[in-house]
This record gives sequence, structure tokens and C-alpha cells, in this order.
Amino acid sequence: INSCDALALCRVKRIDTSAAFFLSIEFQETGYLVYRLYKAAYGDLAVDVPFPVRRDPFIPDTRTIGSGVVVGPAGWEQVLENNKQSFVGNFVTLTRFTNAHPATTTAAQFVDTLFANAGVIPSSTDRQAAIDEFGMVGTSADSAARARALRRVAENSSLKAQEFNKAFVLMQYFGYLQRNPDDAPDNNLAGYNFWLSKLNQFNGDFRQAEMVKAFITSSEYRSRFGPP
Repeated sequence: INSCDALALCRVKRIDTSAAFFLSIEFQETGYLVYRLYKAAYGDLAVDVPFPVRRDPFIPDTRTIGSGVVVGPAGWEQVLENNKQSFVGNFVTLTRFTNAHPATTTAAQFVDTLFANAGVIPSSTDRQAAIDEFGMVGTSADSAARARALRRVAENSSLKAQEFNKAFVLMQYFGYLQRNPDDAPDNNLAGYNFWLSKLNQFNGDFRQAEMVKAFITSSEYRSRFGPP
């Protein structure tokens, strides 16, 4: 950014640098995974709220999975994998999760519910692979198997593609504005829905949609750093 020598070029670099945080391997494997875990576990927050998690749980959960992860140095993949296993292992023991997914359900019922929450129709291979995490037992009570099955659903390629733009827009609010899309001053999802529609219109091209640009030049974002 400091090396750009024209105002227009500087704007483009600022936009690309900002977008790079969401598009980075690190965020895709931490924050975006958290988003998809909530989606598979619980579905969207409501019929008229088309995302699965709010900022308050999202931020600390993302920090937990990303703890100590620096992409590049030797061994970073194992640090990330250890964090994922630990986080998801704990996630499936939380009261909210066990209330939503009783241990008395069969493995097939458990997996089918996760895919239904995710809004994904899995291939027979993907569905069976998740069910097979439970072995030959009759129920889905095994917490370790639950964690592995949940990860299989959350890491499903169809789910990743399906939710990508929704998560991209949501992160603009979580990151730049440090709030939920329907918090004040909006108090509704009109802004979120507008930017999601525009990003979809341009097939995910954030430059053409001018989405990132709009957030980093917004008065709400800039006011965080003092009077303009």
C-alpha cells in the first residue's frame, strides 16, 4: 500500500489488501470453518436471518481455532489441525449442541440433520463417510465420532461454495463495523441483503460489486478512528 503512486491505484490496493484477509488460507481454515460449523450444527439463525452465527460467539471461536497458527513456517498445518480437533471436540459437548442433537439419535439421523441444517444434499459417498465415523454402534452418542462427522459436513465442498458469498458479506460487518448486520444503526438486514445480492450479481467479484470499497470508505467505519 505504501508503495502505490497514484490515488486510484492506492484505492485498489487498499481494497485488495482488505479482501485478502477473508480470502487468505488462514481465515478460510479458521473463521470460515467456524461459520460452517454453526451452519451445519444449527442452520441459519432464523428464516429471515440468512446466516448461522452472530459476532459475539464468532470472534472468540475464531481466535481459538487460529491460536498460534502462522501460515508458512514448518509445522503450521499440524498446529491448525490440532486446534480444529480440540475446538470441534469441545463444540459437540456444549449444551446447545447436545440439546439440538440428542445422543439417542441414530448415526444416520444425526448426519442427515447436519446436512439438512447446512442446506446441502450430499452425495451418497459423502453421506456414508460421515455415518461411518460412528462404526457399527446404534446411536450417535460417541462424542469423538460426532466431532468427526460434524467436520465432514462442515468441510463439504458444496457447503463451502454455497455459503462463501454470505460469509464474505457477513465478515464486512463483523470486521470493519464490529457489529452484526442488523444491529444499530441499521436495525434490519436491508444492508446485508443489498450487498449479498450485489455480490451474487457479480458472481463473487468484490471489486465489481464495490462491496469492500463501500465498507472501508463508509462513515461508520472511518468514525472508529476519529473525526474525518
